[in-house]
Amino acid sequence: MAEAHAILALGGNIGDVSATMAEALKRLGTAGIRLTARSADYLTPPWGKTDQPPFLNLCAEVATELPPHGLLLACLAVEAALGRIRREKWGPRIIDIDLICYRDAAGREVRMATEALTLPHPLTLERAFVVVPLAEIAPDLMLSGRRIGDVAAELEPGSGIVRQR
Repeated sequence: MAEAHAILALGGNIGDVSATMAEALKRLGTAGIRLTARSADYLTPPWGKTDQPPFLNLCAEVATELPPHGLLLACLAVEAALGRIRREKWGPRIIDIDLICYRDAAGREVRMATEALTLPHPLTLERAFVVVPLAEIAPDLMLSGRRIGDVAAELEPGSGIVRQR
C-alpha cells in the first residue's frame, strides 16, 4: 500500500515539553508513522484560554499507511501513554497532537467532517502557533485556498512566537 502524508501539530505547557514532543514522535514511529519533516520548537503564548503558562509547539509531516481515523487514534494513544489527561478545553496539557491535514497516497487532500475528526483542521489558519512552525516545513502547502507561507507572512510581528532551535 502506498503511503499517505499528513501534518501533525504538537504542543504542551506542562513538564519538559520538548522531551515529551520528541518522545511522542518516537512513539508514533513505532506505530508505523514515519516522520518526513519536523519544524523547530516554538515558544508560543496560550490561545483560547490565556491565563496559563506559554506553550511549546512544533509541526511535523508524517507518512503512513493508516487512514485518517487510524492516524487520529494512534495520536490519541500516544497522548494517553505520555500522561495526557483532558481536564478543560484549551487548558494546560503535557502533550497535544492535532491532525491538521491529510493527503491520500495519490496526493489528494482528504476533506471530512465526522464527530471525531474534521479535515483539514478548521482552526488552523487562526492559530499562529500552528501556522508559523508549519510554514517552516511546508510553506507552499495550500489549506482552505490559502498558501501557508502567505498566511505566516501576514501575522503581526508582535505575535509573541519565538523559535527555540
